[in-house]
Amino acid sequence: MKITFSSSVKSFLLSTLFVPTLFMVPAAVNAEDVTPEKAAEHYETLSPKMRDGYAKSGHPVSTEYFNWDRYTKAPHKSSTHGGRLVHNYANDLAKAYGKYEDIGTLPVGAIVAKDSFKVGKKGVKPGPLFLMEKMEAGFAPENGDWKYTLVTPSGKIFGETNGHNSKKVKFCADCHNAVGEDQDYMFFPEEDYRVVN
Repeated sequence: MKITFSSSVKSFLLSTLFVPTLFMVPAAVNAEDVTPEKAAEHYETLSPKMRDGYAKSGHPVSTEYFNWDRYTKAPHKSSTHGGRLVHNYANDLAKAYGKYEDIGTLPVGAIVAKDSFKVGKKGVKPGPLFLMEKMEAGFAPENGDWKYTLVTPSGKIFGETNGHNSKKVKFCADCHNAVGEDQDYMFFPEEDYRVVN
């Protein structure tokens, strides 16, 4: 019996072959076992190292996102980002992010950033910086014209939609497409972690 897959399924399966190490989290410590207070403490200690690493990428957002409005009270577990603990930031054009499920449609130039870290039996380690930037109509209509960029903790651009290693970040779009236009392709933190404006 021969099994065939559609091209989108093949693409998704191939893209996942490139990312397993980015999304493996040590089983010894579950992010859910880290209290919000402890997560915030870890973040404050680790964030300078994270920012220094991301800055090596030369990506302009890597040196400014942490000055934007933060929409999380404490780092929270994000199952869509490898079970890592993340903080959610948004630039001025993305202020509607704080409306969460009532976000509407963000304008061109809106950027949402999530920096991340993981807690394991060998300590606390930086994770990738995840970026979503709303581009001009036609940039990626199948993804709501969002550009996804993943910056590694060592400052390498792992992939960027319609740019360097674009196929490696297709899994980002595939995941966010699950919520689609109703939430402008956005996922949001659990209500207990949200900063309400």
